[in-house]
Amino acid sequence: MKKLALLTLTSLLLASCNVGGDQGPIKIGLITPLTGEVASIGADILHGAQMMLEEINSAGGINGREIKLIAEDGRCAGADAAAAAQKLINVDQVVAIHGAGCSSESLAVVPIAEAAQVVVVSPSSSSPDLTHVGEFFFRTYPSDDLKTTAMAQYFKEEQLEKVAMISENTDFCEAFRAALKRKAGEDKYVFDEVVEPNTKDYRTLLARLKDIDFDLFIINAQTPTTGAAMLQQLREFGMDQLAMGTDVLDAKIVIELTQDASEGFRLINVPTVADESEFGQKFIAKFGSPQANMAWGAYGYDTLGVIAEAIAAAGTEGSAIRDYLNSITAYDAIVGTISFDENGDVIGIPYALREVQDGKFVKVKDIVVE
Repeated sequence: MKKLALLTLTSLLLASCNVGGDQGPIKIGLITPLTGEVASIGADILHGAQMMLEEINSAGGINGREIKLIAEDGRCAGADAAAAAQKLINVDQVVAIHGAGCSSESLAVVPIAEAAQVVVVSPSSSSPDLTHVGEFFFRTYPSDDLKTTAMAQYFKEEQLEKVAMISENTDFCEAFRAALKRKAGEDKYVFDEVVEPNTKDYRTLLARLKDIDFDLFIINAQTPTTGAAMLQQLREFGMDQLAMGTDVLDAKIVIELTQDASEGFRLINVPTVADESEFGQKFIAKFGSPQANMAWGAYGYDTLGVIAEAIAAAGTEGSAIRDYLNSITAYDAIVGTISFDENGDVIGIPYALREVQDGKFVKVKDIVVE
């Protein structure tokens, strides 16, 4: 498809054309975890989206029409997210969906949205299984297929040859587990166990691991609290090998729950957004400190911005929104410069190695995926 020149969001929103101004608000749905163990991430995403919503409506809306954001709790569960999508599409008649949050939510939402030709743009679903789910699904957050490439590259650079991993049995964790093993090499894994979701006691597994020679422990958890429990118990057993996790664990609550046990803990994630940044200061002034990480607020903000730009340029019909998103070459976002590949996966978001030092996550270095 031929690429179109990107119009700025401001110029689109303030366009003199007022067509459709008497048709009422433009309804956009939002699905993310608002309760449960991932609610802190969902809250930051929602708050970021609300910031963008206020900016758009204060500037006159889209072609004179106010945006109405209808938020639903996906609870990081496919069934809840599917019910939310049915309501948003069939009852509220939204023109697009911001979400879903967890990969399990998005995997359940997309078939419903595809059938209705409603565009879904996720700010946080990273499972590789979402790459080929449909032509109406996009994500501003990168696939774990890239992240696992970055992690495997890091293993090679650091000569980490004996890997132990415990994974939760969820869509997100299982897709991450499969991709990482494929990229790093099955022969590197000396310990590879899967537990049921929300497991909090890992001592039986860790007692077995203590007798195994390994140099890296991967915490493949669905939520920050389960990941924190795994890390805390690993250190309680006296195992001081390098521990690494996924982006889910890039949250303040992990440090709060584990205290000194988290020192030196590493993960590879997209670069975060500093609380001290202009966006961070605006976010804090309105909502207080982020519950998980400022980056989630930025992704919530940018994702609604991308959706709004597509509607302003192309209208509210699903296929037109889809085609515009496919045409974007460089959306200037808080998190980076966004465009999408032929599968709706984001292009332009880099990675960074992050580590807990003196009780907070800091960037160690940028990771360029080869």
